[in-house]
Amino acid sequence: MARPSRPPRPFFDDKNRAFWLLQSAGWLGYFLLRSLGGVANNMGLLFIVPTALATATGYSLTLLMGAFFRKLMTAKPFWTWTVSIALLVMASAAFSTIEVWAHATFYRPGTRPEGAQFLGAILLDFAVLGAWSALYYAINFFLKLEQQTDQLQRLEGQASAAQLAMLRYQLNPHFLFNTLNSISTLVLLKQTERANFMLSRLSGFLRYTLINEPTAQVTLEQEVETLKLYLEIEKMRFEDRLRPHFDIEPAVAGVRLPSLLLQPLVENAIKYAVTPQEQGADIAVTARLIGDRVQIGVTDTGPGLNEVQPRDTSSTGVGLANIRDRLVQAYGPRQSFQAQPGVNGGFAVTIEVPFETEPKELA
Repeated sequence: MARPSRPPRPFFDDKNRAFWLLQSAGWLGYFLLRSLGGVANNMGLLFIVPTALATATGYSLTLLMGAFFRKLMTAKPFWTWTVSIALLVMASAAFSTIEVWAHATFYRPGTRPEGAQFLGAILLDFAVLGAWSALYYAINFFLKLEQQTDQLQRLEGQASAAQLAMLRYQLNPHFLFNTLNSISTLVLLKQTERANFMLSRLSGFLRYTLINEPTAQVTLEQEVETLKLYLEIEKMRFEDRLRPHFDIEPAVAGVRLPSLLLQPLVENAIKYAVTPQEQGADIAVTARLIGDRVQIGVTDTGPGLNEVQPRDTSSTGVGLANIRDRLVQAYGPRQSFQAQPGVNGGFAVTIEVPFETEPKELA
């Protein structure tokens, strides 16, 4: 079995290696172009020797310039520009001096340049070193900007994860208080069998919440199983007054959701539909596939929206606003959340999320 190929490393992942590769390739290209140009202009093969000396000079000068530029990049812009230009002028003068001397030595052995004659090639050398300097600064500022962007994305990801964790952690205290209060009542009434049953379901529910990370996503099937654990606990309190129904299409059982997304919606339905009515209420959880999206509904047959029992978005302990925030954190604009009166009375919440399933393991 062939080993899976590793993805190629980014070229600038190792800055030191990238610098030496670009430095060597750039000056090698300079040498080849200058040599070919000299040969094409009938200057003979001897032209290669001074060209090699000039190339070695430029290679060495740019190494010194790079050492200074690295320190100047952290200085104030005024000093960066001023000192960089001064270094560029001095390096160009030195480059021109050596290049003019090399050409005079190999082509005019009887003549010696003097004074300003050594600066005869300064314009060309200034252009070459200026281009090198501009490229050096451009690459380094680009890498610095990319590093800052990556750091900002990591910070945004950490902030998003922290917000998701905060929203998830709001779920447990309210539910735990109600359940422990019910268990305490059963113990006082010496209904130990029912209290043990409730404790067993509570431990299963809490085990699920502890195993899954606050920012994790689970399948809809796992979410429904956990929801059934929660409803078994609540059914010990409300008995036949609480009548849950599930209609989950098999095709959407594997869709991924933020863990414990539906529990607050069912808790909200229990508080406003089951608790205030002597006959209780039906609570239906449905899920179906519509195109490339999954529509999840939580409806009840309670009194719905009215002045006596307003559905306050913060009254459940976590509220409908919490669900909206978690959906936005998980899916951004690719989700929708609607809370409205039911078609036949009661209250209905409809959620739409992208159809995203857990990745399958490769054989």
